[in-house]
Amino acid sequence: MAQQTQEGVYRRQDSCYWWIATTLPNGKRIRQSSGTEIRTDAEALLAKIRLDAFREHHFGIKPQRSWQEAVVRYLAIKVNLRSYQDVQRICRKLDPYLGHLTLDQINGDVIWMVVQGQLKKGNAPATINRYLAIMRNLLKMAREEWQWIDSMPKIRLLPGEVERDRWLNREEANRLISVAPDHLAALIRFALATGCRAREITGLEWNRVDLDRHTAWLNQTKNGTPRGVPLNADAVAVLQEQMGKHDQFCFTYQDQPILRGLTNTAWINAIKNAELENLRFHDLRHTWASWHRQAGTSCDELKDLGGWKSRSMVDRYAKFATENMAFAASRIESGKDNNVIPLSRFCHVKKATRSG
Repeated sequence: MAQQTQEGVYRRQDSCYWWIATTLPNGKRIRQSSGTEIRTDAEALLAKIRLDAFREHHFGIKPQRSWQEAVVRYLAIKVNLRSYQDVQRICRKLDPYLGHLTLDQINGDVIWMVVQGQLKKGNAPATINRYLAIMRNLLKMAREEWQWIDSMPKIRLLPGEVERDRWLNREEANRLISVAPDHLAALIRFALATGCRAREITGLEWNRVDLDRHTAWLNQTKNGTPRGVPLNADAVAVLQEQMGKHDQFCFTYQDQPILRGLTNTAWINAIKNAELENLRFHDLRHTWASWHRQAGTSCDELKDLGGWKSRSMVDRYAKFATENMAFAASRIESGKDNNVIPLSRFCHVKKATRSG
């Protein structure tokens, strides 16, 4: 129960903090904890709330929002992302730079300070770009969705980020499969046949597989959008080998679902015994996509097969397909001199000299 409920600050018997109560210019009633046991601090907070509301109502001036306040809302929105822990970690890393600032104080100089600070720590452009991408996404939400700010600084990602280009040829893939334990070999074969990500494979359930129609339906995808996956003969053969091992999950280890990541001792030993280096399980997806492009699969077909949302993610594999350029390349082959017009800059020089 409150000792007083009139406008201002008051105590409640069930709280050690001062509470505030006021009516804003738009008629909205505010009644909340001040979060402080000091009356003067509670009164200062109440004055700030009233001032911000007055400025917004009469002059259209938005109240200042802090970076930390924005992070709390941003993380609440991203909580269901598979990469949530990475987002949370990056926000913590950014706090020393931005934690004391309001959103409207974040400008080009602040962005520069973040970049230089991370470069001094020895972080690569790829790492710093993850920080910048989080900042840009959060500020864009604050501007366009929450309407907390009217503008935001232009945040460009750093150049020089080296795109990973690791994939296996057929001989290397066969070598890896041959030295892997049975449960891991099945995962590798399925990844190479479908391009599915590790978690998509380990989370695949029998009730989402139709071997008669050669189709599987994924519900645990990276971008959160369920999608269907056509199963070629290699993928069907792998699944048929797994039948009867578990009632729910297609892929198991010692008759139990695979709940942990695949970069474990079995994987490390397999790539070592196969005499391979710098290989991650996700590189099997790159291998699958590279093989498809080399076999003539179009970028649009590959985009749908792999479940990518944008064409730009697929264009990186365009270099593996040259069949569309083969005819153009053949135009200047030996024996086709008639295709080349006998022009030279020297003949023009001679004509110019004679006319002079």
